[in-house]
Amino acid sequence: MAARIAKRAKRLQPASGEAARKELESKLAEVLQSRANANSVFDILEYLESENDGDVQAAIRTCSKLFESLLEKGELYIGDLPSEDEALPDTTGAEDKYKIWMRHRYNSCVACMVDLLHHTSLQVQELALCILMKFIVLEGKFPLEAAKWKDSYRFPRKLLKLVVRGLLQEEKHSSSLISRFQEYLEHDDVRYYTMVFTNETFQNVKEALPVPLQNNVFSLLSSINMPEECELANFLVAQKEKCDEWKPAKLKEHKRVFERVWMNFLKNKLSVSLYKKVLLILHESILPHMIKPTLMIDFLTAAYDIGGAISLLALNGLFILIHQHNLEYPDFYRKLYSLLDPSVFYVKYRARFFHLANLFLSSTHLPVYLVAAFAKRLSRLSLTAPPQVLLMIIPFICNLIRRHPACRPLIHRPDAGGDVTSDPYIMEEQDPAKSRALESSLWEIEALQNHYYPNVVRAANVISRNLSSQESEISELLELSSYELFEKEMKKKFKSVPLEFEAVQGLLGKKQDITAEHFTL
Repeated sequence: MAARIAKRAKRLQPASGEAARKELESKLAEVLQSRANANSVFDILEYLESENDGDVQAAIRTCSKLFESLLEKGELYIGDLPSEDEALPDTTGAEDKYKIWMRHRYNSCVACMVDLLHHTSLQVQELALCILMKFIVLEGKFPLEAAKWKDSYRFPRKLLKLVVRGLLQEEKHSSSLISRFQEYLEHDDVRYYTMVFTNETFQNVKEALPVPLQNNVFSLLSSINMPEECELANFLVAQKEKCDEWKPAKLKEHKRVFERVWMNFLKNKLSVSLYKKVLLILHESILPHMIKPTLMIDFLTAAYDIGGAISLLALNGLFILIHQHNLEYPDFYRKLYSLLDPSVFYVKYRARFFHLANLFLSSTHLPVYLVAAFAKRLSRLSLTAPPQVLLMIIPFICNLIRRHPACRPLIHRPDAGGDVTSDPYIMEEQDPAKSRALESSLWEIEALQNHYYPNVVRAANVISRNLSSQESEISELLELSSYELFEKEMKKKFKSVPLEFEAVQGLLGKKQDITAEHFTL
């Protein structure tokens, strides 16, 4: 019988536009009015495959109304659903046969909705997502399956698993749809099971994750806002009683699965752009919510050893592990020293890098040779740095000397070489202990006193005076841009402008030119 109905449904040619909406309303009324019109469900489901986006949205809304009513009335089969091709026992009554048949139609509707998460229209995708989440609420209120475990009680895990798989597409990016799903992640139960099912994605994929899937997983995980309170009670599926043993109600379980899903995700070979995105949020959105943040040591140290922008971004995470979790990194300052090259002045993470470098070099227990090496290397790099960077670098160097008075010989060594050729400092040396920085001087800062930009000249002049003990505030200078400098200069108003001009006389510009009597310019 079901096969005959399916063949009949395939022969139907759905209408379009206003006619389609009217037909859908008519079919809905027929099904809800009498079980004798149950076959009209096929006509409704047929519109879910329409090529017209408006008709598809109308069909989605119709399916929502239909199955919401059937779930509330208890007209869907509850329990382990027999296969549609399986012959039912003779003892099965007409009531059960109808409910089994309608439960299969509901499953077909859900499958179509999941497919629509891949639709070309974002409006169709979002509507299908909202209806699927509505079905989750309804199934939680009117369960279709008997609970087998306490932690799955009253929550339709299978349906949410289908939704998560629909979001984590392997062929294309679905970040816009995931952004729409973010509002549901505020619910503790949805958040917990979403992380569980996302983690299962890595177990099912044995090869390297496709780039679109990597980006979708990152978009989903980075959308998760972990709760701060120990008692969790914001559930999408309402619970009739307090669930002390239910995992989604425990903050510790959230942290455990959060830690597991991120660790498994980061074990994969990620693209460079995604690698940077992870490092950008690691210190604020990941490490604070892990039970054992030290599990990230290998990932962060490997990133720190890569070099370039990735090493700069790894500094935030390493800073947390070193200062809060007693991470020992013997070559940390040596690596930080090697990161100081001309490119560090031009990367977009410059402000973050120098903010952290300032923190790392703030300790008064650092050896003097190390601080001197940093001050000297920055001083040498300042010769080719842009003005907006110099306004930050010069106070940065002066602060290092203020914190470590033993470095003052760098600015009080009159017999030191005043150029590159006579300078004992070895710029190419990667080990600060062997750079001979303490034997040198900061003649580069003195050279900047002849800079073309007056503000740089004023900043460099401080090196020629007695250095005060009060440190300069550099936080406002970290993100200074050339555009801001230009705008500041443009807004300056001058009462008078000094000029030196002498009018040219004569054809050849000579004052005593004989032609000047006859030709004047």
